[in-house]
Amino acid sequence: MDIFNLNEKVNGLVSYLQDTGYSAMYIDYVKKMAEWLSGNANHYKWQSLTDVEPTLKVLWSNKYTYRNKVRLLRVICQYIENGLLPDGRKHYSKPHHYELLCAEYKDVTDMAFNTVGRCCKFSTNVKYALSSFFFRLQEMGVYSLESITGNAVLEVFSKDGKPNMGHSLKYSVEYGLKACLPHYGKSVERIIAYLPAIPNMRKNIQYLTDQELTAIRHTLEYDGTISLQDKAIITLAMYTGLRGCDISALTLNSFDWEHDLIKITQVKTGQPLTLPLRAVVGNAVFDYLLKERPRSSEPYVFLTVHVPYRRLHTSNLDAICSKVMCKAGIRQGKNERKSLHLFRHNVATTLLQGGVQQPVISATLGHASPDSLDRYLSAEFKRLKECSLSIEHFPIGKGVFDV
Repeated sequence: MDIFNLNEKVNGLVSYLQDTGYSAMYIDYVKKMAEWLSGNANHYKWQSLTDVEPTLKVLWSNKYTYRNKVRLLRVICQYIENGLLPDGRKHYSKPHHYELLCAEYKDVTDMAFNTVGRCCKFSTNVKYALSSFFFRLQEMGVYSLESITGNAVLEVFSKDGKPNMGHSLKYSVEYGLKACLPHYGKSVERIIAYLPAIPNMRKNIQYLTDQELTAIRHTLEYDGTISLQDKAIITLAMYTGLRGCDISALTLNSFDWEHDLIKITQVKTGQPLTLPLRAVVGNAVFDYLLKERPRSSEPYVFLTVHVPYRRLHTSNLDAICSKVMCKAGIRQGKNERKSLHLFRHNVATTLLQGGVQQPVISATLGHASPDSLDRYLSAEFKRLKECSLSIEHFPIGKGVFDV
């Protein structure tokens, strides 16, 4: 495609951005990118807009600047090549590993996916795992089942002697390959034998302390710099334990104001869930809807601040959570988790400490399996202390507990 005279070609795009309410700064960025592309096409010998991205990577080593340049480039590309106008959503997606596989690897992956069952959620995990596994082999120059060696398989799962793939991915690869045994026989059986033994390790659940919760509540109530939207999102998470994906998917119809209920279909499990709408939650959401939410035809409750308005995604919610915790002065360490899921952990452990029966807690949190609650038990200190053994009859050397 001819990329000269882009200034004229993007006039329609610029007019749309102005009419839709985009900021003057963003519009200026788009104009300058179009000018830069037209002015440098000869110098860099670009044949089309798709040739530009590698040049951007060389010119801008700062990853944030590079990402911003690429976003502007893709906005212009989508408009010039496909006539698509920006709507706040991503229209570009990196090709999946599956799409880059050779024919034989694709056949194995397809057979595993179909054998496990298209309707089974786990089949997607199998397809993803096998695609990643075979793609790594291709990167090493291994393009057929017969040429796969034990060393190649070990290199897929470890880099420089350190594991870089976990138990769950290895399990999915093994599960998928076993599903192909009736058809591929010893070719696949040999690869299964090469798979390393990776222990199934779970990290300890991070949890919010009473002091941290108090700091968050104080910040929500007295910090005037926190928006009503941020306050409503954190309050919802704190008192309901809803997943971030479910808060993101809340619509105006999710709230039954007359009966004080929240009614949703869970994104993760597809199961319906009904929760009581507490006054503190209802007030926070109502204030946002009445005073701050943009006027929009979008059905979702929580929308972006700038046009074009769209629903917030879970990454946006985690960023809001991190911002509130920063204002509260908590969890600023390098490895301290700051995601919205911490509030879900807190609701689970609070109910456990209150003596609520596990089936009731599982129903409240919308767990598909009662076993999902087991991982929260490690933070239930009240019951854990009841399991402790006294050491009063064991001699302790002097100075053991001295600091």
